[in-house]
Amino acid sequence: MTDRLKALSDAGVSIWLDDLSRERIETGNLAELVEKSSVVGVTTNPTIFAGAIADGERYDQQVRDLVAAGKDVDEVIFELTTEDVRNACDILAPVARSTKADGRVSIEVEPTLANDTDATIASAKALWAAVDRPNALIKIPATKEGLPAITAAIAEGISVNVTLIFSVERHREVMDAYIAGLEQAKDKGIDLATIQSVASFFVSRVDTEIDARLEKIGSDEALAARGKAALANARLAYAAFEEVLASDRWKALADAGANPQRPLWASTGVKNPDYPDTLYVADLVVADTVNTMPEKTLRAFADHGELSAENGGDQVSGRGAEAQGVFDDLSALGVDLTDVFLVLETEGVEKFKVSWTELVETVKGQMERAV
Repeated sequence: MTDRLKALSDAGVSIWLDDLSRERIETGNLAELVEKSSVVGVTTNPTIFAGAIADGERYDQQVRDLVAAGKDVDEVIFELTTEDVRNACDILAPVARSTKADGRVSIEVEPTLANDTDATIASAKALWAAVDRPNALIKIPATKEGLPAITAAIAEGISVNVTLIFSVERHREVMDAYIAGLEQAKDKGIDLATIQSVASFFVSRVDTEIDARLEKIGSDEALAARGKAALANARLAYAAFEEVLASDRWKALADAGANPQRPLWASTGVKNPDYPDTLYVADLVVADTVNTMPEKTLRAFADHGELSAENGGDQVSGRGAEAQGVFDDLSALGVDLTDVFLVLETEGVEKFKVSWTELVETVKGQMERAV
């Protein structure tokens, strides 16, 4: 089963698990996934924590202690989640030491701050200090207000997972924000080699939104174009990443020890049952990327995922022109791509806020039972 995951890893894809719970940590499940299933990182979000806290008794004693200490719900959430991430960072620490870029565990700034630059910066600093592990990543959304927060965090030496990227245009802005932060960090004398970042490019939601628009158009040509946009979008993002790595501005930072901001394929669980359940893994294989997967997708690939026999499995390099052709065809069919990405970002931020509300309500319930 794990041979397929090892082959994926050997192709240059870092496999991260999109899930975390205290049960995974304390039972040894996370360590086992690292040891046996090629998992080299973890991503989290409020929905993941809400599910873990609602389903697990392992949080009960800490909740009781925090309630007894007079902590409010936001403080309880902060303590519960940073403890889990800190402990996961310790499990992944050997990976971080041996691979440098991997062994990372992400924790997200409060989603309700997505349109508030200063509050996002403050949240990122507080999370970074509380987790207090060099292999943590602070997730900051790629909203317009998030971009200067990314730069500010990087400039302070905080490693960042930039999340909620849907368009190549925004991805370019994110890469620019990262580079600007590195330049500021360099001016402050911070060792650039200590800073890591990934750019989380959401995949499946692009197909979901565009497929719905193609079905509404309804022509044979439109229906035949379904299921192509997300892969094309990701391939264009990787082409933009390669452009940045070839720039003189980046080379100057690389010479000073800076690490590239690797593309991370997020939202890789397939939502359309008509598509292969490993689509957003097998068809996005390329070196120097991360694929973060829910366990269902991880196990699906371990069971029956197949790499292409050509180019060492690489399905991305050199396909930028082909990907642009897909987008040109979509535009010709009447799909307003600018509107697609605006809708996806707006919905993405709202979904994150809803997931935060879900976490707050879950923890409130636990606090009430602890009294």
